[in-house]
Amino acid sequence: MAETLARAISDGSLAPGAKLPTHRAFAEQFKVALATATRAYGELERRGLVVGEAGRGTFVRDQGLPISLGIRQTPSDGLIDLVFNMPGDAADADTLRTGLRRLAAAGDLEAMLRYQPHGGRAHERQIVAKHLASTLGPIDPKYLLITSGGQHGLAIIALGLLRRGDAVATDTLTYPGFKSVAALQGLDLVPVEGRDGVMDPDDLEQQCHARKLRAIYLMPTVHNPLGAVMDETTRLRIIEIVRKYDLMIIEDAAYAFLEANSPPSIVSLAPERTIHVGGFSKSLATGLRMGYVIAPPCNIDSLLEAIRATTWNTPAIITSLVTGWVEDGTLAKSEDIRRQNSAEQQRLCRDTLEGLRILSHQNASFAWLPLEKGVRVEPIVTRLKEYGISASGAEPFATTVAVPQALRLAFGGVPKDDLEGIFQTVREAVAEAQVS
Repeated sequence: MAETLARAISDGSLAPGAKLPTHRAFAEQFKVALATATRAYGELERRGLVVGEAGRGTFVRDQGLPISLGIRQTPSDGLIDLVFNMPGDAADADTLRTGLRRLAAAGDLEAMLRYQPHGGRAHERQIVAKHLASTLGPIDPKYLLITSGGQHGLAIIALGLLRRGDAVATDTLTYPGFKSVAALQGLDLVPVEGRDGVMDPDDLEQQCHARKLRAIYLMPTVHNPLGAVMDETTRLRIIEIVRKYDLMIIEDAAYAFLEANSPPSIVSLAPERTIHVGGFSKSLATGLRMGYVIAPPCNIDSLLEAIRATTWNTPAIITSLVTGWVEDGTLAKSEDIRRQNSAEQQRLCRDTLEGLRILSHQNASFAWLPLEKGVRVEPIVTRLKEYGISASGAEPFATTVAVPQALRLAFGGVPKDDLEGIFQTVREAVAEAQVS
């Protein structure tokens, strides 16, 4: 039965977006049990040929779109990339030239060619800890480890502190990079309901009652993809629950620098059980892979082993560049520029897409567009691809079985002069889908 439908999808008899019969109608058509029909549909979903949407039905996927939209970078075939957020500035290359000249003039260059301590060189850990103290409070550099980017930080947490089969609570929409790490490590992601990117503590407690959870993954300050900033009351309530049920907290602060007036960080409120992850990719350059993990003393040895098993150490040339920029004020200047540029892009996005519902942070170069009831995202993504624009739906971010119909736009790497026309094209593609 699955093969019959698969052939119909392959030869175009069932077009992308076509709605399949209900499981019951399909069972009656083939004169089989309802459970058998459900298995057939499950096989089609497993192959990536159809997608089920709770309350709406099962639809044929557009086979021209990858199943893992948003996880992989757009191929360099001329498409404008609204999938990956790659903020940048015209002066970035000059900043790098200046930084490299500074390194070339420094002494003991040979040391950069050798193995480094797994958690980073002591003086560089001190520089990063001092820099973070203004937002996170005092940090002991011994418990701050340097990683090859924030994504590497998430990977070593999964590898060093979690075990296959562990259940980790997350938002119903969350960072795809953490979903990838969870899949590789065999973690079970448990979606917790919330409102526009702020987790509901009551639903978290219900999930704790329902099953044994090991950890909770949060982006409390500038949530990806919704841009929300969790209020202090909610943070304290969540901490109360995780202490009650003895959970580990993974706090992802990739975009936290965009919020100038954030409530206290989770790590400052619950340092005894929080693993705080951050990096410099979004504030300096995505190609400079340097991040950090702050953890309780009891977790440090396991995290060091995970660094040793994955990268051994973050390259000293990268750490020297980044910590030099921290000390001389280049990082602070770059963060200001990123906030200003993103705010301008965000205003342009809202102005051009006026009338559409948009969820975002005022200083973020990404936005979330929930679609009207009955409008599906795949035709919009397909239409945008025809216009030379690569965009993502909600699937890469969703942790629920039912994937919401929404469009995610990441415009950090797009020249400002091109944005208005791009947003107008997005508006037209959404309008076409609403009419059809």
